[in-house]
Amino acid sequence: MIRKALLPPPKRKKPRTGNRKKTILKLLENDLSQRVSYEEYREKVRDVYAGPQGALLSTASLLSLHVHLGDRLLRSRKFDVRGAKSILDVGSGAGQIAKHLLKYADADAEITCCDLSPEMLRRARTRLKNPLPSHVAADLCHLPFADGSFDCITCGYVLEHLPDARPGLAELSRVLQPGGRMLLLTTEDTFSGAWTSRFWCCRTYNRRELYETSHKLGLVWRKELWFTRMHKLLRAGGICVEIEKR
Repeated sequence: MIRKALLPPPKRKKPRTGNRKKTILKLLENDLSQRVSYEEYREKVRDVYAGPQGALLSTASLLSLHVHLGDRLLRSRKFDVRGAKSILDVGSGAGQIAKHLLKYADADAEITCCDLSPEMLRRARTRLKNPLPSHVAADLCHLPFADGSFDCITCGYVLEHLPDARPGLAELSRVLQPGGRMLLLTTEDTFSGAWTSRFWCCRTYNRRELYETSHKLGLVWRKELWFTRMHKLLRAGGICVEIEKR
């Protein structure tokens, strides 16, 4: 079988420019996940999404155009969910991505929505108004699924709620079948990403470092995805990639 060519690693920033940028972003970015224990931070995240901010999530996604742009990502088959029979939507939130999956996945595909916050899962059920997806409250670092349970995973803006990406990526790799594909979206270490981290109490990730961490875990970046040409030109919208498990 002929495999697609690997996506080359993102370029490193020039040292002087990179160091200056890192210093500024460090001042802007929310650093709670680095200052408290994982258990304390996890409870904080659960509280954030159970409260007013979580209630505004679906509205915020509409205003930021993420709902519209996410729909187009799957509708245009930039990330093609056809043929997937068991799909896990991690960090399902208010069901933003799950709604797209219900529209564009095969009719017989089993969809599981997973989120740390039971309150967000309740909101997702109300918003989706569809009995087909199952809803599971779980921590990304301790998913209650057997090895290789899914042939497709969507993980939208949840990895940044981990102090370290490795445990979360390792768990995603564990439950994904060899040859399975994943759509990963996460907040990048840009100025807009830093402001996002303040509002949602999360961290950001460096594109090249996340690429290298993923590859060490057998999660190969196949394709960088961009919502629009303007997003690609401005390097905006965060990290959005199609990943395949070796």
